[in-house]
Amino acid sequence: MIVTVFRTRLRPEASDEYTAWATRMAAIAETMPGYVSRKSFVAEDGERVTIVEFESEEAQRAWATHPEHLQAKKKARSDFYSEYRLQVCSVNRETRFPG
Repeated sequence: MIVTVFRTRLRPEASDEYTAWATRMAAIAETMPGYVSRKSFVAEDGERVTIVEFESEEAQRAWATHPEHLQAKKKARSDFYSEYRLQVCSVNRETRFPG
């Protein structure tokens, strides 16, 4: 499994347009082969964290290079984010309770 942790801060004026783009990207991601899940959180200090899981590196890469996603990433860098940090991680071990 591949986990992407995406930490961002929005520019104050970007909120409405960002929401529309983010909704569209989430809908597309859910249709990608190998997609597992996505959850987003907003911290008290305004930082946003999105965690996305894909079954494999190939599936994650297909999402990362999807044409509409590439367009959204370009727009986000120019119009939406004051900063971001992206980490793509391989899961080495997983435990669950209850199993």
